[in-house]
Amino acid sequence: MPLFQRAAFFTTVAQLKDLPADAIAEVAFAGRSNAGKSSAINTLTGRSRLAYVSKTPGRTQHLNYFALGGGRYLVDLPGYGFAKTPDSVKKNWEWLVASYLADRAPLAGLALIMDCRRPLTEIDCQMMNWFSPTGRPMHLLLSKADKLSRQAQQATLAQVRAAVAPLGKQCSVQLFSSLKKTGVEECERVLAEWMNSTIS
Repeated sequence: MPLFQRAAFFTTVAQLKDLPADAIAEVAFAGRSNAGKSSAINTLTGRSRLAYVSKTPGRTQHLNYFALGGGRYLVDLPGYGFAKTPDSVKKNWEWLVASYLADRAPLAGLALIMDCRRPLTEIDCQMMNWFSPTGRPMHLLLSKADKLSRQAQQATLAQVRAAVAPLGKQCSVQLFSSLKKTGVEECERVLAEWMNSTIS
């Protein structure tokens, strides 16, 4: 069975002191509230409702942990950039996510989900610029690729790759579609390599 299809909900973390103590390798998923982050997690794990897909963006407010076994976890971070989220909630998210991404030792890398029709928004770039000094890898999933023609998909992929080229091997990019299951194997391969290299 592929690594990610072993995923099962483990816990929801609202405070850093409650992070799983047995974690050896974690991959975090981040993205704008409407970029398709939960759908991407569900597609990778082969589970239709593992990560909650809400019609109300901004619903995830804590770190949701999904166990893969052997101290491996997927971590669903709160979506960012949703305008209707109260400021007090936003501040709590920002502190929790920033502290987690900066200081979490088992964190192997960050999967950053962007709507391929609107990639590299200002807030996406802020996240990348903030995370890149950690030295950990980033993998950009250009989600909802099925919404674009093949020609437009390739043009967007080339545009984003050119934009992140200064980051070198730290940042990789691919097309992804939860609806068409496009890019699932590529994403699985990248994220599994992160986890295995952390453990080894």
